[in-house]
Amino acid sequence: MIPIDGKLLAQEMKQEITATVASLLDKGKNAPHLAVVIAGDDGASLTYVESIKKNTKEVGMLCSAYQFSASISEKELLEAIDFINNDDEIDGCIVQLPLPKHIDKQKVVQKINPKKDVDCFHPENMGKLVLGEECFLPATPHAVMELLKRYEIETIGKNCVVVGRSNIVGKPLALLLVQNSPYADATVTICHSKTQNLKEVCAQADVLLVAIGKPEFITADYVKKDAVVIDVGIHRIEDKTSEKGYKICGDVKFDEVSKKCKAITPVPGGVGSVTMTCLLKNTLKAVISD
Repeated sequence: MIPIDGKLLAQEMKQEITATVASLLDKGKNAPHLAVVIAGDDGASLTYVESIKKNTKEVGMLCSAYQFSASISEKELLEAIDFINNDDEIDGCIVQLPLPKHIDKQKVVQKINPKKDVDCFHPENMGKLVLGEECFLPATPHAVMELLKRYEIETIGKNCVVVGRSNIVGKPLALLLVQNSPYADATVTICHSKTQNLKEVCAQADVLLVAIGKPEFITADYVKKDAVVIDVGIHRIEDKTSEKGYKICGDVKFDEVSKKCKAITPVPGGVGSVTMTCLLKNTLKAVISD
């Protein structure tokens, strides 16, 4: 079994990004600038924003966090995004989800300038993704594709099964895998909660990509011998044997599946490690393609 090391890949990608940012600065250009919009005090969202700040600083980028209370009106939030759209010194913009319940997520997402939409949530960018045109790639599916590419995992003509159909991971990942391009060109099946004989469908996969959102749902009997398994999920579950009282795990039961498959991404240390780096890569792309 080959462990697919997301931490190592993220370090390599960060070095590449850092070198490109340094080259831009040497040419007298501004450092790439990412704006993060957050409304409310969701703990996971705040932690993620702090991580963005840390990672942008590490590669020489700028990050501005626009943090608002949960009581901000929809109108005020849309005006804030308008301000970011019109600021020529800001290259990329992401809106951290979830938003307060009284705010229409789609209105907010569609307000972002597509040229600054480094999360690839805007319908224009999603449409380009469907058509196979040049666009920003959603960070998590992008991370998966980077792992497949850099670990030289064969997908051309292979049976790839995606478990999960979310707009953030499952659907765009399936679209990327089916594109006529290197490290894609796969025969793709999308599974979800209504899929009949899910276990049997998964067991046919040469590459099984799991984003179902259920901790350790995929066990060894879902996996074909010598398949490649990409685990997108991440969960914190109770573990009384641990000093912390919990453990971090994915959607795949790693101890079981790792004994049967050819290669697998661990959790933590797999896809999640690369996701942040892909957000940085998109921010850099916003500058270079401008």
